[in-house]
Order: sequence, then structure tokens, then C-alpha cells
Amino acid sequence: MDEDQDTRLLMSPCTVGDPVPETIAFKIFHNGETADTTIGSYRGKWLILFFYPGDFTFVCPTELAEIASKYDEFQKHDTEIVSISTDTVFSHKMWHQTSPMIQKVRFPMGSDHRHTLVDFFGVYCEEDGLAYRATIIIDPKGIVRCTEVHDNSIGRSADELLRKVKAAKYVAEHPGQVCPAGWSEGDKTLEPDDDLVGKL
Repeated sequence: MDEDQDTRLLMSPCTVGDPVPETIAFKIFHNGETADTTIGSYRGKWLILFFYPGDFTFVCPTELAEIASKYDEFQKHDTEIVSISTDTVFSHKMWHQTSPMIQKVRFPMGSDHRHTLVDFFGVYCEEDGLAYRATIIIDPKGIVRCTEVHDNSIGRSADELLRKVKAAKYVAEHPGQVCPAGWSEGDKTLEPDDDLVGKL
């Protein structure tokens, strides 16, 4: 990372095309235990950072439970999911123990109680003091490939997120190809060419 890029990342939110430093550290609750981790520990895999407003809320458990129902499919595509809120890992642990929906969660639940990640990605809602419903897709080299931020009243779709991961993987593995709107695994892709201009 050159000096100018490093300075820019420190001054503005990380976005599509930016690298995510391996050294960013946070805590997780996973498999009944709390632990320290870093972004770098997920290098070599696709990584979804799934930000949500808070534990013990309303829309959040429906989102996490739906993602959990697709977790095996994400894993087949070499993708790890880390859900993240500004709650502590102890809050995650209690929520996991008491909520029927959250008990389905097998992926790491990250704690950003120091606001390192929400500030870095620019997904902190100052008015509410909570993370937005933000989804960040990071490739195996640590480059951001997709960002999406919802108003906190709008839940996300696990099927659509899985579709985006598959599309991001496909174009990464097939240089020169692009995925058109609504692309699903197995559909035809496009190869950008001047001859296509005005013909689509």
C-alpha cells in the first residue's frame, strides 16, 4: 500500500476496490467461545462482513437466521461470514443462548464495541449510535468487491447476497467477463466489446 493510498484510507471510508488491512483486530463469539481475531485471519477466503444494528432487536434475528440457513451453501463457495454489531461478545453469547433464531447461527459473531470497523467502512449511524445494515464482500486478497448499506428498517436477502458472492467469484475467476443484471450461476455472461455498444 503506497503512502498516498494509506493516507486516503485513514481519511475516508473504505470502499469498493480498496484493500482492507490485515491488522484490523476485533473480538468474536464463535462455537460457544469468545476469542480475538483479525481481518487477516480470513485471507485466502471470500469474506462477508454482515453489519447489523444490535442484539436483542427485531429485524436483526430474522436476517441472521436466514443467513444461517444458507451458511453451508456459502461455505461451498469458500466464503466465511462474520456478523458484526457494536455490542460486546458477552451480549452475543447471551443472545445466542436465549434466542431460538440466533441459536441457528454457526458463523462468528463479531464485536465492534470500539467502533473500529464501523468507522473504517463508514457504516456507523451517529443519530442512533448503531451500525447500519451494511454488507461488505471482501475477496481472498483482501480487496473490497461489494458494499451495500440499508436503512435499518429494511432487512436483507440471503439469496441475493449468495448470488452476489457467486457473481463476484465468477468474474474474479474469469477475467474479461462481466455478469449482467439478474445473473445467476450457470447463466451466460458478457464480454465487453465496442461492437456491443448500442446493441444490448
